[in-house]
Amino acid sequence: MKSAFLAVIGLIAIAWVGAGVLGLHVLFGIILPYGAIAFFLGGFIYRLILWGSSPVPFHIPTVCGQQRSLPWIKADEVESPSSTRGVIARMALEVLLFRSLWRNDRTELKRHEKLLYSPRRYLWLFGLLFHWSLLVILFRHLRLFTAPVLPGIAALQDLDGFFQLGNPSLYMSDFLIVMALAFLLARRLSPQVRLISLPQDYFSLFLLLAIATSGVLMRHLFKTDVERVKELCLAIVSLRPVSLKGLGSFFYIHFFLVSVLFAYFPFSKLMHAPGVFLSPTRNLCNDSRARRHVNPWSYPVKVHTYKEYEDEFREAMEGAGLPVEKEGKPNG
Repeated sequence: MKSAFLAVIGLIAIAWVGAGVLGLHVLFGIILPYGAIAFFLGGFIYRLILWGSSPVPFHIPTVCGQQRSLPWIKADEVESPSSTRGVIARMALEVLLFRSLWRNDRTELKRHEKLLYSPRRYLWLFGLLFHWSLLVILFRHLRLFTAPVLPGIAALQDLDGFFQLGNPSLYMSDFLIVMALAFLLARRLSPQVRLISLPQDYFSLFLLLAIATSGVLMRHLFKTDVERVKELCLAIVSLRPVSLKGLGSFFYIHFFLVSVLFAYFPFSKLMHAPGVFLSPTRNLCNDSRARRHVNPWSYPVKVHTYKEYEDEFREAMEGAGLPVEKEGKPNG
């Protein structure tokens, strides 16, 4: 955890020194963002090709409902889909509402060897808040990359700042994403989850939290010229980059952290976002009783049968007292 935290602090220091002290605006405003986009697109395509070409020799949909069988047995078309329509409905509920995470129950062994199950709905709630808040923030930021602004973005922005807390108004999505990330980080620090956590798990959380926090601070404390920011963003997406001064060190810190996230995304666990659509446990129909699954990657391979194995190691097995199917010939 400490290494991940120090890594994010180091990234912030690099951006502050490079853009704020040394004035390397071309590096942090043009070169690194383009490099991050190249890493993102290249890594994204590579991972999709790798997953798409992976063999699926077995029919392995994960279900928790009655499979379609006899006509008089009611099947669950969402939990155990037997058609493409059912798979689409199941995937939609999974992606939009985290249906499987809703069933995140805690199993605990109490005294007298009694196994108890208790719901853990708060993980589902904060996970849902984080992902939906992130989606709203991404849509809000589209106004910086399009001219004119796409329809609906202004309405979404007004709805997000409905409460009008302060001037400028505090967006609900900003508050919710920071709160959700703080909860996910606190959960990661619990003894049970910390035992199975890796440095990259903490790094993703610290990086996302730093991006969200720097964005909120840049909006409310460290003012930035939004028009000049939009000019820079439009220049980047139109492939006519320009170096703009006067945007402030805090903007370049935020911009650099976002670039790091883009470059890191395809090589991290964050790739579960597109990966869920390629998961055979989710995207397959549960129709193994109606249709035989033939392994398309099946090809003849040289096998080493148990009989051949026993012939090769019979003396050693008999010497070790291991049972053999065929006794060896007696010596002499």
